[in-house]
Amino acid sequence: MGHAMEYLLQGKVQLDIWEKYPRNNFQSVLLDDAATKSDIVLFCLPVNPHREIALRIKPLLKKDCLCLSIAKGLDEAGHTAAQIFTEVFGEKQESALMYGPMVSEDIRAGHYAFAQLGCDNASSFNKIKQLFHDTRLYLEHTPDVVGISWSVILKNVYAIAFGIADELKLGDNMRGYLAATALQELNQIVNSMGGQAASPYHLAGLGDLIATATSEDSHHHELGCRLAREETQCTKGEGIHTLEMVQKFNLFDTKRFPLFQLIQDIVQHPHAVDMQIEAYLKRIYY
Repeated sequence: MGHAMEYLLQGKVQLDIWEKYPRNNFQSVLLDDAATKSDIVLFCLPVNPHREIALRIKPLLKKDCLCLSIAKGLDEAGHTAAQIFTEVFGEKQESALMYGPMVSEDIRAGHYAFAQLGCDNASSFNKIKQLFHDTRLYLEHTPDVVGISWSVILKNVYAIAFGIADELKLGDNMRGYLAATALQELNQIVNSMGGQAASPYHLAGLGDLIATATSEDSHHHELGCRLAREETQCTKGEGIHTLEMVQKFNLFDTKRFPLFQLIQDIVQHPHAVDMQIEAYLKRIYY
């Protein structure tokens, strides 16, 4: 996604790109130097290092600098990017989250992308909207930071089920069932976590779920395919980590959400996956 953001913004603004582990022939800027002069800091990195980087640059940032994250996961303490920003910056630094159907390969191919910009005030939204003006990334504002954060995090888990179903050739009807059931559970979970009612039915939930669950370039769809083939190597990703954090910190009662529980069971025991799905359906409907 960092490369996708670079594609959108190259030539529009001055980009100072910092990489902790620079690629060959790439000249990374010095983080501390770049932070002091930045108007916007775009966190194109996983959630885990967010706190480390935020704490490092906090004393260096200009008062009106805005920190923007596109990370869709939880850190090792089970915290979202939004929670980390709040804990580190409080109200002293503007921050925002940008979530929606933004497949990197699509963006870099010049296709359209869409996102909700979660922030408390209109001025932050207008600043980011202006940043992406005249690109093919279209933004809408929401103050429901909690809702879009959990929608986009949990949809990675549900996207795994679509890959499983496609690999097992369970058909279009199953895909329709998964979409309806995933959204119903997403809505219940997000509400229980403090998000607004129906928050998952917008870009960060439904929109990103469809993109992630059906894209040929989706890591989580491919992960589901591998699990259906009972391949246990390289079963890593934000969705897998989310399952681990939900269980470790008991973030919500997974037994209340049968499809979520099924995915968790398959990830932990990827054997006879078709029989696990059959048993799940019989429990639900018989």
